[in-house]
Amino acid sequence: MIKQLKSLLIKPKLYLSEITGVLLLILAIYFIKSQGEELKNVGSYIRAGNPFWITSGVILSVAYIILQALMYQASFKAVQLNIKLWDCIILFLKRNFISIFLPGGSITSLAFFTKDIQKETAEDNRTKIHFASTIYGFTGIVSIIILAIPVLIYLAIKGENWQKANQAAAILVFFIVLILYLLISFFKKGWVFRLINRFVPHINTGLRSHPAFKWQFIRVNVYALLIDLVGVAHLYIAMLAMGHEASWKVSLIGYVVATLLLVISPFLRGVGAIEFSLTVILRHYGYTTSEALAITLVYRLFEFWLPVLAGIGSFILRKGNMVLRVVPAFLLFVLGMINIISVLTPSLGYRIRLLRSILTADTIHASNYLVFIVGLLLVITSAFLIRGLKNAWRFAILLCSLSLIGNITKAIDYEESIVALVVIMVLWITRKQYYIKHDKRLQVVGIETSLLILAGVTIYGITGFYFLDKKHFGIDFNLSDSIEHTLFNFVLLDISTLKPLTRFAAAFLDTIRISGILSLGFILYSLLKPYFISVEHNEEDFSRANQLIREYGTSPVDYFKTYDDKLLYFGNRREGLISYKMAGSFAIVLEEPVCKDRNDKIILLEEFDEFCIESGLRPVYYRVEENSLELFEAIGKKSLIIGQEAIVDLETFSLEGKDKKSMRNGLNSLQKKGYKAKIYHPPIKDGILQKLKYVSNDWLKSTNREEIVFTQGMFSWDKLKQQTVITVENDDEQVFGFLNIIPDFAPGEATYDLIRKVEEAPGGVNDALIVALIEYCKSQNYRYLNLGLAPLSGIDQGKDLPEKTLKFVYEKLQQFRHYRGLRDFKEKFGPVWHNKYLIYQHHYDLISLPKALNKVMKP
Repeated sequence: MIKQLKSLLIKPKLYLSEITGVLLLILAIYFIKSQGEELKNVGSYIRAGNPFWITSGVILSVAYIILQALMYQASFKAVQLNIKLWDCIILFLKRNFISIFLPGGSITSLAFFTKDIQKETAEDNRTKIHFASTIYGFTGIVSIIILAIPVLIYLAIKGENWQKANQAAAILVFFIVLILYLLISFFKKGWVFRLINRFVPHINTGLRSHPAFKWQFIRVNVYALLIDLVGVAHLYIAMLAMGHEASWKVSLIGYVVATLLLVISPFLRGVGAIEFSLTVILRHYGYTTSEALAITLVYRLFEFWLPVLAGIGSFILRKGNMVLRVVPAFLLFVLGMINIISVLTPSLGYRIRLLRSILTADTIHASNYLVFIVGLLLVITSAFLIRGLKNAWRFAILLCSLSLIGNITKAIDYEESIVALVVIMVLWITRKQYYIKHDKRLQVVGIETSLLILAGVTIYGITGFYFLDKKHFGIDFNLSDSIEHTLFNFVLLDISTLKPLTRFAAAFLDTIRISGILSLGFILYSLLKPYFISVEHNEEDFSRANQLIREYGTSPVDYFKTYDDKLLYFGNRREGLISYKMAGSFAIVLEEPVCKDRNDKIILLEEFDEFCIESGLRPVYYRVEENSLELFEAIGKKSLIIGQEAIVDLETFSLEGKDKKSMRNGLNSLQKKGYKAKIYHPPIKDGILQKLKYVSNDWLKSTNREEIVFTQGMFSWDKLKQQTVITVENDDEQVFGFLNIIPDFAPGEATYDLIRKVEEAPGGVNDALIVALIEYCKSQNYRYLNLGLAPLSGIDQGKDLPEKTLKFVYEKLQQFRHYRGLRDFKEKFGPVWHNKYLIYQHHYDLISLPKALNKVMKP
C-alpha cells in the first residue's frame, strides 16, 4: 500500500487551479458557517431588495454580454476576420458557460466552439480564430491588471489596515510588475517579441503590417476596460438594490480584488473565492456580514448567474452531444449551490414545527449537516461529471438522492427536493454519456489511506480534548464530548460551537480540520480518478502476435506492433491483432487491425470499440491508409490527414537526368574525398555496433532530439545486431552515418528504421545511404522502397477545419519547418506519395489528442 501511495504522490493528476479553487471554496463556506446567527438575515435583505435597481442591474448584464461580444468582434477584426455580432454573442455565452467546468477556466474555454465561427469565414481561418481568441483572453487579463494598479497604489498610500493581507498584496504587485515588464519587452521588440517571432513569425509580421490591426487592438482594450467598469457599476448597483449607502471607491476596490482572485483561481469560475473575498472587503468598509453577503450575492447574480443562464439558452438553440454532457453538470452545480444556500438561510417556522412533531431535534440537526456536505460535494463533482467519468455519474446520483432526502428531513424543503429529483432524472436520461471508468486500485488506496487518517485523527482528537486543560476552551470535556467535537471538526461542521481561548487550542483545532480536508479530498479524488487498466502480456502473447503478423501483415510498420511498448488485443470472434498504447483516456492504435480479410477487420474494429467502452477508453487509429477510410466511416469515425508516405518504385528509379544532377555531384564529391558506403550483414560485430552507438548519440545530441517509439524503433544494441546495416565510412573506417534495414510485410517492399549521422559528417551522407539502400534492394529483387512518413504534408486544400489548421501550421509556422525539410529530402528520390490518416470519434477529442500522441511516442 505504501508503494502505491508513493506512486500516486510522484505522479499527481489534479490541476493546480482545481486544488486552489476547491480550497478557496471550502474556505468561503468555512467563513460563512462561522458567522452564525448574523447570516439568517441575508434572505430577508435580498427579498427586500429595490426592484428598480435590480432591474437596472439586469439591463446592465445585457450590456455586459454585448460588450463581451463587441470585444470578440474587434479581436476577430484585428486578424482580418469579419464576424457578425450575434455570432460573437453566442460564442461568448457558450465559452463563458463551459469555462465553469474546465481546468483553467476562461483561458481553456478559448479552444472551444470555433466551428460555427469558421462557417462564417473563408478558408484557412482556424488558426486566425484561435489567435483572435488569444488576443481577447490576453487583453481581458491585462485590463484588470491596469485597473488594479491605481487601486493597489491607493491602498498602499492610505495605509489601510488589511490585517494579514500585506503578503497577498505584495504577490499581486509582483505579478503586475512582471506582466508589465513582459508587455514592454514585446512592444519594444525585446526578448519576448523575439521569442514570439521565432515561433509565429508569419502571424506576427502579418498582423503588425496590417493597417487596421493597431486600431482594432485599441478597440479591444477599450471594450475590455468598459467591461471592467460595468463590473464596478454592478457592485455599486447591488449596494443600492439592497438599500445601503453605495460607494464608488468600495465598488472599485471590491471588484478589482475579487476579479484578481478569479484570474488566480479560475476553477469553477471563482465560486466561493469571490463570495469570500468580496464579503471580507465589504465588512472592512463597515457593512455587517449579512449586508455584505447579500450585496455579494446580488452582484454575482448580475455578473455570473445571468450570463450563465443565457449560456444555457445558447446551447438549447442548437442541440447536440455537448448539451447532453454540459447541462447535467450545470444542473448538478446549481443543486449544490442551492443546498449550501438552503442550509445557510433560515427555514420556515411552521415547517420546522411540523417536522419536530415527526423527527427528533438531533435528526433535523444531522440533516442540515448532511445537506451542507452534499452541497459542497455536488459543486465539486460537477466539474468531473463533464469529463464523462462513470464514477462521477454514480457519485452524482448518490449525492442527488441524499439531497432529496436531506432537504425533506431538515426543514420539509420540498422545493429543493424537487430540483434534486429533476437532476436525478436528467442524469438517468443521459447515463450513456458517462463511460470512462474509475481506477479501482486507486479507490482502494484512497479509502484505506483516508480511513487510517480518520482513525489516527480520531484517537488524537479524543485524547486531546479529553485531557486538555479547561483554560484552552473553557470547557471540561467528557468522553462523549471529545468524540463529538473530534468528528464534527474533522468534517468542518463544528465551527461556531468551540471558541479556542489560546493559540495552542486554535492550532489543535486546525490540525484536525486540515487532516479532514486532506482525507475527504483524497477520497473524492480516488473516487473520481479516471480508470487506468492494467494489461500484462507474456511471451506466448507476443509469439502469437508475431505469427499473426507473418501470416497477415501488409505494412512496413507491422514490425513495430510487437515491440515491448505495445499492448496487444486479440480478436474473440475472428482471428486478428490490434496493437495499441494507452495515454490518458485514449487507446491509440498503430495503423489498422492485422487480420485475414476485410470482413474480419470490420468485426475486429467493432470488438475493439466494445472493449474500449467497457474499459473507459476512446479508440484512436494512427497512420491509417486512404483505402480503409470507408471502413471507419461506416462505424461513425472521423478522419484527419496527418501526412504522406513515400514509396519509391525501384524499377524506374535512376540517378540519370537533370533533376538528379545535384545528387550525382554530391555523391561524386563524397567518393573523391574517400567516403564510401558499406553493407554489414547480421550478426553485426560488437566493434561496429560501438561505432553506430557513437553516431546515434552524437545525432541525438547535435539535433537536440530524444528517442521516439510507437511508429519507429530506437537504438537497440540487441536488435541492430540481428539486422542488415548500411554505413558511410572514410578510409580509416570511421563511421559518419548509418541506417538499418528492418522487415517490411508489404509484398515486394523494403524499408529502413533509423537513419542517423554525426554532426561533422560531410554533406550528402544521407543521400549516399539511401542510394546504397536502393542498390541493395534491387540486388535482393525488391520492387519498392518505403521511405517512411513525411508528417503534415499532402494537405492541398483541407476538407474540414482541422485539416485546414494543419495545412497552415505546416506551411507557415517556423517550428514545423523540419517537416518540410523531411519532405524535400524524400522528394529527391521521386517517390509516389500515399496519404495517411488519424481516425477518431469526435472533434472534441482533438483538443487532448496531441498530448496523448506525444506521450505514446516517448519511450
